[in-house]
Amino acid sequence: MADRLILHGMNSPNVTKVLLMLEECGLAYETRHVAVFKQEQFDPAFLALNPLGKVPVLEDSRLGLPIAESGSIMLWLGEREGRFLPAGQPARAEVMHWLMVQMANYGPLLGQLNHFRLVLRPGTEPYAEARYAAAAERLYRLLDERLASREWIAGGDYSIADMAMHPWSYYLEAHGFDPAAHPALVRWRERIAARPAVQRAQARSHEDFSEVANRTRKAATREDLDRFFGRTEQVPAADFTAVVEQ
Repeated sequence: MADRLILHGMNSPNVTKVLLMLEECGLAYETRHVAVFKQEQFDPAFLALNPLGKVPVLEDSRLGLPIAESGSIMLWLGEREGRFLPAGQPARAEVMHWLMVQMANYGPLLGQLNHFRLVLRPGTEPYAEARYAAAAERLYRLLDERLASREWIAGGDYSIADMAMHPWSYYLEAHGFDPAAHPALVRWRERIAARPAVQRAQARSHEDFSEVANRTRKAATREDLDRFFGRTEQVPAADFTAVVEQ
């Protein structure tokens, strides 16, 4: 029986980086869109795959159990295929280090800045937005400085560390930072974007996730948005309608 890979997700950086890995490895896979703005991540069938109710989730018949968390999925695929995850040290440790940096810092922090700059109306929470913006600026600067003296983030070659970071790097301009002030980051971003596998991954993301996601997002009710963004009775009300209008 042939291996079967099913990726459950939506159009988001954490799903896109798994798509990059699948395409770079030349693997055949299916996609299942999870309409998060319509609360499909809380359906019992999806919670059986990931009790946290988050995407991405990968089902791999070779493994026999679903894998959640994008970093874990990329590590599994790297081990499975023997690619983009160095076998020898210290290159392996360096790639693992930068994958964890992305998971623990770039994803969570830039995602929080998205909440204030791309989700809420401008000026909703000036202190919180400024705090996350300052932290994001440090992270963008760190990445630019690192890439000024090397072609790839870690291990000497293109790896899962680059794939994990790449989709998040496109928020640089949306977050209000000048790409001209981050030339090494932009050059690295363009090198990755020119890879055929990356272009295939981005096309799959658009075809399989973006169009249907836009429809469900625009149809989201206030209750849908409150639940998606985790607002409860203990959290003050906020205007999330900018998401529907995008």
